[in-house]
Amino acid sequence: MSLSIEERFSHALHNTARAWRLALDRRMKDLGLSQASWMAIATVAKGAPMSQTELAAKLGVEDPTMVAMIDRLVKGDYMLRIPSETDRRVKLVHLTDQGRAIYAQLRAVADPFRHEVLKGIDREQLKAMAGLLEALQTTIENHE
Repeated sequence: MSLSIEERFSHALHNTARAWRLALDRRMKDLGLSQASWMAIATVAKGAPMSQTELAAKLGVEDPTMVAMIDRLVKGDYMLRIPSETDRRVKLVHLTDQGRAIYAQLRAVADPFRHEVLKGIDREQLKAMAGLLEALQTTIENHE
């Protein structure tokens, strides 16, 4: 039985994303952070401060899981919670100086990995694939 192109695509997307995360996680283990922790740090580092709920949604985890993770990152002095200026019920997560330093270490591992894996791929194909994946993400998020 052969798979439809849609099935092949979804399997390839899932398996590639999983393999990518696992390969990076193996490289990050010496930093002493779990995959969820380094992904949270990287997500916060790449954007404006966000609420715990927004971070949970970006990482695809439940709020209680996110709270426990942020608790560990706050205890490790990688993050801190700052009350929102517009809604005192909301706490925004920010990186500390140590959080920014560990993010620099994460980048020092991730950037060479990304370069090595993608170096043989035609730049135009890479741009087209990035555009396709970004459009697919938008489509999925708009259907939720």
